[in-house]
Amino acid sequence: MRKPFVGGNWKMNLNAAASRTLADDLARAIATDRLDQACDIAIFPPFVYIRHVHNVLRDRSSSVMLGAQDVWPEPSGAFTGEVSAAMLKDCGVSVVLTGHSERRHVIGEGDELINRKTRAALDAGLQVILCIGEKLEERTAGQTDAVNERQLRAGLANVPAGHLNRLTIAYEPVWAIGTGKNATPADAQDAHTKCRAVLASLFGADAAGRIRIQYGGSVKGSNAGELMTQPDIDGGLIGGASLKAEEFLSIVRAAAAAPAKGR
Repeated sequence: MRKPFVGGNWKMNLNAAASRTLADDLARAIATDRLDQACDIAIFPPFVYIRHVHNVLRDRSSSVMLGAQDVWPEPSGAFTGEVSAAMLKDCGVSVVLTGHSERRHVIGEGDELINRKTRAALDAGLQVILCIGEKLEERTAGQTDAVNERQLRAGLANVPAGHLNRLTIAYEPVWAIGTGKNATPADAQDAHTKCRAVLASLFGADAAGRIRIQYGGSVKGSNAGELMTQPDIDGGLIGGASLKAEEFLSIVRAAAAAPAKGR
């Protein structure tokens, strides 16, 4: 069965004190309510606060996973401003994001670089959440499925089947991120079903049935329950709502309460 997985992407927000406070509030509530028994949970602070958050999670003996918002594919060298997978692991990181829409469409990363990052992180033993999703003009033009398939196939090119147990996909329609708009549960489920079919064509039906696919895009406590009950939605990658402990926890609770999925 696919255990739900909820990630909180803090993006370029908060300061050191606020990061520690938020991490502590989440770790305490998750332990008290035993939410980690039914749901995997990760938080993704900015690079400069990873150590601060790591120390909080360590001191709480928390099961919350520490994530990084990005990774560079080379192990070392003259790459000013970049951070390698080994450096992240040295700071306590266990999961990284690759291909987030802001990396694709604001920073300008292409499919080939995203694939290199995905493979490097998986090769290093990290978990990876590979993000995919269409822009508004692509959706309007009826290209949602084609864009998702292209990003999946490119992002997962030459990924060994042995790494799939550490892979999660996040479908995040770009037009729904931070806009207050979100795909209907039926729309999200349709996209997830088609993404799983692409995964099946790449790795086989059994492997595809085990890979978790998160939904992201203006998810909040008020709509999380209906989204999380969809048969192919295995949690969420949460942006703005992850900056407020109670709002994020309400999404985690919705994922934890959702019916079991998978084979």
